[in-house]
Order: sequence, then structure tokens, then C-alpha cells
Amino acid sequence: MLRHIINAEFSATPLSTKLSKQSSSLSLPLHTQLAMDSLLQPNARNLEPNQNSETLSSTALEVEIINNPLQGNRGGNVVVRTMGDEDEDGVFLTWEDLWVTVNGKNGSKSILEGVTGYARPGELLAIMGPSGCGKSTLLDGLAGRLGANTRQLGEILINGHKQKLAFGTSAYVTQDDTLMTTLTVREAVYYSAQLQLPDSMSMLEKKERAEMTIKEMGLQDAMNTRIGGWGAKGISGGQKRRVSICIEILTRPKLLFLDEPTSGLDSASSYYVMSRIAKLDQWDGIRRTVVASIHQPSSEVFQLFHNLCLLSSGRTVYFGPTSEATEFFASNGFPCPTLQNPSDHFLKTINKDFEKDLEKGSDGGIPTEEAIESLKKSYKSSETYQQVQRQVAEICKQDCGTLEMKRSHAGFVTQCLVLMKRSFVNMFRDLGYYWLRLAIYVALAIGLATVFYDVGYSYGSIQARGSLIMFVSSFLTFMAIGGFPSFVEEMKIFERERLNGHYGTGAFVIGNTFSALPFLLVISLIPGAMAYYPPGLQRDAEHFLYFAAVLFACMMLVESLMMAVASVVPNFLMGIITGAGIQGLMVLGGGFFRYPNDLPKPFWRYPLYYIAFHKYAYQGLFKNEFEGLTFPRDNAGRPINLRGEEILRDTWQVEMSYSKWVDLAILLGMVAFYRILFLVIVKTIENVKPVVASFMSARSKQTAQVMMNPFTTPKHGGTVQQS
Repeated sequence: MLRHIINAEFSATPLSTKLSKQSSSLSLPLHTQLAMDSLLQPNARNLEPNQNSETLSSTALEVEIINNPLQGNRGGNVVVRTMGDEDEDGVFLTWEDLWVTVNGKNGSKSILEGVTGYARPGELLAIMGPSGCGKSTLLDGLAGRLGANTRQLGEILINGHKQKLAFGTSAYVTQDDTLMTTLTVREAVYYSAQLQLPDSMSMLEKKERAEMTIKEMGLQDAMNTRIGGWGAKGISGGQKRRVSICIEILTRPKLLFLDEPTSGLDSASSYYVMSRIAKLDQWDGIRRTVVASIHQPSSEVFQLFHNLCLLSSGRTVYFGPTSEATEFFASNGFPCPTLQNPSDHFLKTINKDFEKDLEKGSDGGIPTEEAIESLKKSYKSSETYQQVQRQVAEICKQDCGTLEMKRSHAGFVTQCLVLMKRSFVNMFRDLGYYWLRLAIYVALAIGLATVFYDVGYSYGSIQARGSLIMFVSSFLTFMAIGGFPSFVEEMKIFERERLNGHYGTGAFVIGNTFSALPFLLVISLIPGAMAYYPPGLQRDAEHFLYFAAVLFACMMLVESLMMAVASVVPNFLMGIITGAGIQGLMVLGGGFFRYPNDLPKPFWRYPLYYIAFHKYAYQGLFKNEFEGLTFPRDNAGRPINLRGEEILRDTWQVEMSYSKWVDLAILLGMVAFYRILFLVIVKTIENVKPVVASFMSARSKQTAQVMMNPFTTPKHGGTVQQS
């Protein structure tokens, strides 16, 4: 791909004449020259009699000639665009002398060392290099997404200013397609549009924006197809990647980050994805700045990039126009073989995981490390490097204005309603979320109904009723952790959307809570009735509704507890183990297996007995069942009956100072507590990470000891000593 920028004035002089003077190496087809002349000459014809062309400001024309290597010299696609006022609204991104170190168990390690570059509106910048070279770290650093254990030195400027990226003006597409697999393409994009676009837009406008974006990415034929995932067939990997991009460009961001958008895709899918990204400005008219880390693009994809940043071990091997990279390698003794993909050649040359540079052969080869150092030195001393430095300095001097502040998105109430509806649809369609659990609950309820069938009112029925209540309160509610894997997948989507600013944690908590209520209510009533009536428990409606309410509260409480666990332990396997362990301790200290007065006071009685929700579930259901009943004593010849209140006080050691409704209220209060705890944990992590990162950065400016690039002196990091 050949790219020229020509300054031309509005005048009657044909543009083709100016082109021949400004760039003798540029040879354009006749129809292209005529088309370019037509862009400027109408303005000259409209000049006033007393006005000449010198009084008009010059306009930059950007000429792109995209040559297909398989076509030889027969030409290619020519795109001519003016670079006028529309560039002023774009985003110029520069980074100068960027260093990133990460702190680990074995000390700090440098990931990026003195990297400098830029990205301009209307251009695609490809960050390439072998695995572990720092591609994703550079992308995360530019997007402001580095972890708290990293330290960053250097300057990253947006339009020449230090400022944070805000929602709506920038977007980040992660490498993993974290999408709700039960939704169709249309639903996924439309729900996201309802969340991101402001309330000032009507529902019809949001729907039109969503459908237009889907068509921009070429997904119109898959609109009504479910995304699919594990165990459910859906759209292809390339289509999933395009859905992820659709969701992030709904707000028409001017700066787009893509983390390995072609990873895991075949060459055809990779080309379709990247070509759609390259042509986005033709759809929405926005000269978007696109920065993508990419592992190994095909030759067709490689031709789509304007600039190339090659990294090796965190240092720049080459930064400049993609069209000049092949010449750079050839001039340094590493020519690209005929008909070979240039990107393959570059990566093979700078990959130091192998002993020899394969270009030279096994006999006369040189060590790969030596080849990389040779390329780095050559780049640092090249005119291309000087051009990069000048370009960065020029962009920083330009008064492009600060990036607009955070755009407005949907209101809090709208977000809650949309999230509630989306989560409900997901729960309804995901068999493993509630429907499988309902089937298991029904099977267990049948088991309870048969084992405890018609226990009667004998003295022995006291223990049977207590055992039934214990099983319902402990083990039926324990199985609520079965939906944890599905919730973890939803959490991944929440984390991605929260980081991209689609909505806040509060809206997610409210939406998830209310969407689960109908399913928990069904599980509480149907299996609850099957387990309640056959054993012969108190049959009036009030007692059954209380029984179902406690079962409902306990299951919701366990889900709330698992939400809090998921905020700390996001891995679903570790989360299930952690949640099961916590509930196991609560069951032991709940007051059934060991009566409250017999519990060891350290830990088990204080505080576990009082914070375990099983205590309040046991005691509430015991009161609900035994109050008002009488049972015969287990003493021969004594007809005196045993009252239910005596059993509660003496046998089960229930606290009788308050009613069963207080126990239910405490359970519901615990539900709210664990949901709020989830909110607090997420918000704390969200707010603490920037503080920790800022502290680590400030500390590094004072005491940083890094390996110094002999060709670059860090200018923006404070004290840096040479080793």
C-alpha cells in the first residue's frame, strides 16, 4: 500500500500537474487524476473576480494506492481523500519513551523499553511481534488499562494533552469474545445500544443505530441467529468478533483499540473482520483512529494497515509506514523472499525463541539475538526513526483541542430495566441457570415426600419434622450454587461492559436481582409444595407460604453470597469450592448438628452461629411448624401431652423472645447485605486500582532501576540509572 499526502491549492491548474511536481514517483491512472482534478477545480471556478487562488488556504489530499501483491504492476485500488477540517475532530495519539515494568515474585521485569510512536485519524496502526514481546501491554498502556502491579514511565498524549479516555470517545475490543451466548446478534447489539445511547434518542433511533452498525460489519444475514457457545451451536468465530466490534462502535468512538482481533480466525475470517474495520469511515463518515495488536496477519490483512509497529522483547524494531517495512528489512540484509507474506518474514526474523535466523540457512546463519540487535540499531539510526520523532513532536505542537468529555449514556433507571430484561432472557434460555436446577429440586422434593411421608404426630415425628426442615434449609438451598458457572459467565460480560463504561455496578446488581425473582419464586413454590404437604406438616396456607418464603429467601441469600464470592474469586471452579466451604461451616454452626448451647464458644458460637443464615432459617421454620402443636410424651403410662413451645425451647433450644417473622426479616436483610457487599467489593477494587497504580508510578519515578536502552534515554521517568 502506497500513501502520499499532497498539499494543493484551489486553482484552475490541473491537480495532475501539481502531483507530478510534488511526487515524481507517484504514477496514477488517468481516471484517478481526472477525479482528483474535479475535487479542486470547481472551487477555482467559483472564485470571485477579485479573488485569486493564493488567498485560499491549501488543502491536503491523501492519496492511498492499495496494491495487491498478486497483481504485480497492474495497479490497484486508489482512494483519494481530503484532509481538512474533519481531521481536527479526530484523535491524534502519541506516546514517547514509554517504559512499563511489572512487579512479580522474583522482582520487577521490564515489558516495554523506550517505545515511541503515534496513531492518526483515518489510519490503522498494527502492533506486531512474537509472543511475549509486549503487544498487549502497549495496547493496554495506551488505553489506560494496565494492572495495579505495573509501573509506567513516559508520556502518552491525546491530541497533545494529558487526559483520560472517556466513555463514548474511545472503545476497547478485548481478545476474548465475552458475549451472552443465548442472545441473537440483533438482541445483543440492540440491548447494548439501549444501555449506551442516551435517553434523548428514541427507541426507534436506537434500533436503527443498532441495525445500521450490524450492517456495517456485514452481519445482516446472521441477525436472528443466536451467538452460541459451549454446548450450543451459533455463529462463527469471525462473526462473534464482529459482534464484539459492533457493540463497541455503537457510540461512534473516534479511537478504537483492538486486542488481537484476528486471533483464532482463519485467513478469510481475519480479512473480513479487518476489512470491515478499515471501511468503517465509509459508513459513518468518522475518521477513526484504530490501534490493533495483531499476531500474524495474512498478506491481504497486512495490506490494510497504514503504519506498522514491530516489537521484540519490548523494544521497537521498526515503526513507520507499512509499505516501507519490506525495504527496511531488505536494506539490513533480511530481504523478503518472493511471494512470501511480509508479516511472516518479519516475525520469523525477530523471533528469538529460535537459535538461528532461518533466512541465512543453518550453515551461514547468524544468531537471532544478533539479528534483532542489528535491526534495532539500524532503526535508531535511520531516517524513518527521525521522521517518527518529528511526527510525534509536530502532533504534540498542534492545537487539536482536548478530547470531548464523557458522553451521556442511558439513565440509571433505563439501564436497570434493560439489564433486568436481558438477564431474564438469558436465564430463561440457559437451561443450566434455573431449569436444570428446577428439575433436580423436583426430584429431591419427591424424595423428601416419600421418605417423610405422613410422619404423623407421635413423639418420634418430632425428630422427623426437624430433620425434614434441616434438609430443606441446608441442602436444598446449598444447591443454589449450581448456577454459579452461568453467573460467572455473566460476570465476565459485566466486567467488560463496566470497564468500557456501558453502565455501573449498581445497575447490574439491581437488574440481576429482579430478573432472578420469578425463577426463584417458581422453585420455591413447586418443589416446596411437593416437599411440604405429603409429610403432613401444618396444612393451612399461612404456614405453607411462610415455608416457601423462607426457602425463597435462603436460595436468594446463597446466590447473593456467591455474587460476593465471584467478585473476589472469579474462577468458577475455585468459586464453587469457596462457596461450598463457607456454607459447610455455616451448616455446622447453624444449631442443628450441635445444639446452640453445646457449641464451642470461640468461633463456632461467637461469631459464626450468629452470622450463619441457617440459624434463622432453622429457627423460623421450627417456630412455623411446632407452635400450636402437641405431641405425646415418650413415657409409658403418662398421658400428659408435650406442647410445641416446650419442644422449641427445650429440645431445639430456639430463641423464643421474637416471632418467626423476625427470622424471615433477618434472612431478607442478609440478602440485601450480601448484594451490597458485592457492590462495595467491586467499587472498592475499581477505585483502589488507580490509586495503587498511581502510587507505584510515583514510587518508580523516585527509585526505578531499569535496564537502559543504549540508544534511548528515558526523559519522563525521573531517575534511571544505566546498568
